[in-house]
Amino acid sequence: MIFRQLFEPLSSTYTYLLGCEKTGQALLIDPVITSVERDLAEIKRLGLTLACTVETHIHADHITAALELKQTTGSKIAAPAFDRLPCTDIGIEEGIPLCIGSVALQPLHTPGHTDGHFAYLCGDRVFTGDALLIDGCGRTDFQNGNTEVLFRSVTEKLFALTDDCLVYPCHDYNNRRVSSISQEKTRNPRLGNNRTLEEFKELMANLKLAPPKFIDYAVAGNRRCGVCPDHLPDNLQNYCRHMTQSPQG
Repeated sequence: MIFRQLFEPLSSTYTYLLGCEKTGQALLIDPVITSVERDLAEIKRLGLTLACTVETHIHADHITAALELKQTTGSKIAAPAFDRLPCTDIGIEEGIPLCIGSVALQPLHTPGHTDGHFAYLCGDRVFTGDALLIDGCGRTDFQNGNTEVLFRSVTEKLFALTDDCLVYPCHDYNNRRVSSISQEKTRNPRLGNNRTLEEFKELMANLKLAPPKFIDYAVAGNRRCGVCPDHLPDNLQNYCRHMTQSPQG
């Protein structure tokens, strides 16, 4: 399998490019609209054809590139069926693999950060979206988030994977690229080291985080598979302005 981890700095988002060496087909997990040119250039450089984009959930901190990539390349849009987005071509459901050539994603419904959140198991690695981050987890205070549900998603589903399974999150804010299930089970300060549900609920209730600055535009735009609003405040313009240069993980 061809694999690339790509980083978008404004929202600290990781996009994952997975390609089939035999068929030349590829998929992108959680592409960001500001990084369309970068992703297309990498796909071309590797001699691949984009078959599909895959979302872990409806994002609140950036606009997905799914629709623009579909219009540019003809790729299909895959997203959780739970969210019932009319703009999607493939509704992701647990128990039904998504296969692009030899690349097979096993969807895992992992609600709690959002109610329609999915992680994707692929061989020796799992793409955890915002449910499980490196030494952290997604917040649960908007988009039908639920602290108890997230706790069970992580401890009963993700932590049930093999200890050496690699963890690739949707975000990292400290230049970290990959973890493992074993590391998160033992070191994660929110969910690891046998933390109890009551401890987790108290911790999450006291985070006192400000709302994501782009949430009012991102959620609406992502429910349409990636539509930027016509009029953005000046301080938010970069969230929809394409960046031709973007650091890569």
